[in-house]
Amino acid sequence: MMAVLRIVLLALLLALPAAAAEDYPTRPIRLVVPFPAAGPTDIVSRIVGQRLSVILDQPILIDNRGGAGGSIGSEIVAQAPPDGYTILMGTLATHTLNTLILPNMPYDPVRDFAPIARVLVNPNLLLVNPGLGVATVAQLIALLKANPGKYAYASSGNGTPLHLAGELFKLRTGVDMPHVPYRGSGPALNDLMAGQIMIMFETPASSVGFIRAGKIRALAVNSPQRCGALPEVPTMAESGVPDYETYTWNGLFAPAGTPRAIIDRLNRATVEALADPTVRTRLTELGTDVASSTPEALGALVKSELVKWAPIVQAAGAKVD
Repeated sequence: MMAVLRIVLLALLLALPAAAAEDYPTRPIRLVVPFPAAGPTDIVSRIVGQRLSVILDQPILIDNRGGAGGSIGSEIVAQAPPDGYTILMGTLATHTLNTLILPNMPYDPVRDFAPIARVLVNPNLLLVNPGLGVATVAQLIALLKANPGKYAYASSGNGTPLHLAGELFKLRTGVDMPHVPYRGSGPALNDLMAGQIMIMFETPASSVGFIRAGKIRALAVNSPQRCGALPEVPTMAESGVPDYETYTWNGLFAPAGTPRAIIDRLNRATVEALADPTVRTRLTELGTDVASSTPEALGALVKSELVKWAPIVQAAGAKVD
């Protein structure tokens, strides 16, 4: 009799996670944003989170935990209970570059997370000051090769995706172009417009207004497809530089061990949120391209990015400020 009772109790205990997953969610969900408020990842998280709260019928509470290139907030989620109530808005930095750059990573981007869905792709742009006198990537490459080391490029900081976009450009084209890191995109864009520096890699979100005003010139977009906010700007491949993609991305992750039923519920909700016309419009206006995915596709993306960026980071000797 006691043996039968133990079997029944064990069966009930094993059924608890499935029952909890079936009822999920029953309380607010914390969405950790591993960067400061008002930044691009925060803005995207609030747009998507607002719609998710309607679909899931529970509040999505944004929790900004910036620091160490996004690794502080990411570690919080990696160590959270795998119950679906603490999730992360991850990025190329949190799930690829930090692993390759930081000397003591507090988490493993593959082992410690359960992918939910990719959210968007954020293309990078190759920008120049109009006074440089080039209108195409081919003209820029010719100028740089004729003047090795003369023209530097700016980025928003050492070890950022935009810094590494410049290093990959150098590797693919063979040009000699020193790097000048800034503490943020704002000061770098100001110097680009003032002619203090003539070349920069940047995202559309912070530069599209200046491009449309003619204050800076976009030579190419570094993603596989043209940017919806700047459809007239050719891709790097169209400009004669093949095998060059340096777009960044955002994706939702849960702690490893989160039940598959919860991951699937969050994935369906995310795909539905990103299909909403208002959400798509707001994200497109930021210069991003909405790009939802399956959990498996996001997991495969993380693994492929680690392989892609390892030699580039090593060649650049990049470090997080």
